Amino acid sequence: MYGERVTSVDRPAAAPDPHPEPDPHGHAQEPESGPRGEAHAFAHAGQPSHAEAHAHAGPHAPAGAPGAPWPGGYPVAHQPVEADRFTRMVMRLHARAPRWAVPLAALGCVGIGIAYALISDPTRSDPDAAPTCLLKLTTGLDCPGCGGTRALWYVLHGDLPAAARHHFLFIFALPFLAWLFVAWAGNRAFGWKLPELQFSPKVVGMFLAAWAVFSVARNLPWAPFTSLYV
Repeated sequence: MYGERVTSVDRPAAAPDPHPEPDPHGHAQEPESGPRGEAHAFAHAGQPSHAEAHAHAGPHAPAGAPGAPWPGGYPVAHQPVEADRFTRMVMRLHARAPRWAVPLAALGCVGIGIAYALISDPTRSDPDAAPTCLLKLTTGLDCPGCGGTRALWYVLHGDLPAAARHHFLFIFALPFLAWLFVAWAGNRAFGWKLPELQFSPKVVGMFLAAWAVFSVARNLPWAPFTSLYV
């Protein structure tokens, strides 16, 4: 008891922190003296410092990871979401399939579309023949894709003016779409390093805006817009 410092509540005074934390400007803070410093030391007795918390969590522990210091003082554990059975099956098939399987499946879809255009001959079918455009069947207006099948049929027969007459924007975009597919499929199946086309969001937005204007203009009942109606 003799020679021992006591506080106003007759408790032994806590020893000052030998490693005070630096302030925001990088200067070490001196421990406070007097009753205020003793009360502060007593209130934080037994609590780990920021350096100890970071050392316990690891040098590279992200915020919110188990054991990492959280702004509110509570660590948050992230539980991984388990994939469902169908997703796991698709991932297994994708991992086991050869590298040329996906391009071949995409090429098969394109081939089915071309075969349908050749067999059905949309240039000789009635406007209301099934399958037909629901918008045109109910309102009489051309939808943004009306005329695309007929344009493809004319392209396959080498009649580009007639194809452009039925859907100009489809004919304009067809070479770009074909090259994108060839570059992607060649890289995926055979490892070819073909130059890929890069379109900025501004270019894509301009094309979509032009498509919207074309879709409206082809339904206007005045010349020369009536020539765009199919």
